Amino acid sequence: MKRICMIVAALLTASLAFPAAADDVTYRKHIRPLFEDQCASCHGADAPYLGDFAEKKDKYVANDVGPRMDTYADLIFFIGWPDTGAIMRRLDDGKSAKDGKPGNMYEHLGDDEAGRQKNLSVFKAWVGEDAWTLKRWNARGDVPGVT
Repeated sequence: MKRICMIVAALLTASLAFPAAADDVTYRKHIRPLFEDQCASCHGADAPYLGDFAEKKDKYVANDVGPRMDTYADLIFFIGWPDTGAIMRRLDDGKSAKDGKPGNMYEHLGDDEAGRQKNLSVFKAWVGEDAWTLKRWNARGDVPGVT
C-alpha cells in the first residue's frame, strides 16, 4: 500500500511539474487571433505573396503593405524557409540582436510595451525559444546563415 501511495504521489507531482498539452501555444488558438488583431491590416488576404512582394517591394512598402501572412502556410515561409528568420528579426524586441535595436514590426505587436512583450512571448513560445533565431537561411551582410 505504501508503494502505491508513493507512485500516486509521484504521478501527481509530475503532472504539476509539466504544463498540460492544452497550454501549448498553437497557431489556431493563439497565433491566428493575434495575427488578426495586430498584423492582418498590412499582411492579410489582400497583401501580395512573398514573390510578388519582392518584385515590387518599394511600391508595397510605400503603401504600408507587407507580404501576405494570413495562412499558416504563408506565415511559415517567414520562420523556416525561404525567408528564414524574418518573423524573428522583425518582431524581436532587440534583446536578441547584436545592436539591441528592435525589429521594424515590434512596435506593431501591441499598443504599449506590456502588450508588445506579452504578444512577443506568445510568438516566441509558438516558434520555440531554442528556434527563435535572427539568422537567415544564407548569410547576408552581418546576419549569419543558419547552420
